[in-house]
Amino acid sequence: MSEECVFCHPEREPEQEVLFSNEHCLFLQLKQYKTNGEQLEGSGLIVPRHHRETLFDLTEEEWKATYNLLKEVKAYIDDHHNPQGYNLGWNCGEIGGQHIFHAHFHVIPRYEDEPMAGKGLRYLFKGEGNERKK
Repeated sequence: MSEECVFCHPEREPEQEVLFSNEHCLFLQLKQYKTNGEQLEGSGLIVPRHHRETLFDLTEEEWKATYNLLKEVKAYIDDHHNPQGYNLGWNCGEIGGQHIFHAHFHVIPRYEDEPMAGKGLRYLFKGEGNERKK
């Protein structure tokens, strides 16, 4: 456990709630994402209870616990927000977009009325703005 880490100490972020948990992980959600129509409505993060820098550091038990919690989280989001799709993902390392170096699994419901509806992660990476220099 890291003393400075907001995921090791979720109580330090007053706008963040633990909605679900099990022996190995938590589902955290910012209060603003409970609001219908809000950008990122229903979104949250599954994080291991123990400080792990990336998903590559998770134990087998933490992987299983993440999977089990994800099923519970999906049922909750489906009931409360009725999304038409999901994006799920891990950012690993600074170049991979990780900004908090405690592993966290993004659960992002998607809605048909979004301007970016139908655009997944590949859209972002395959866009002209992401071409590598040769």
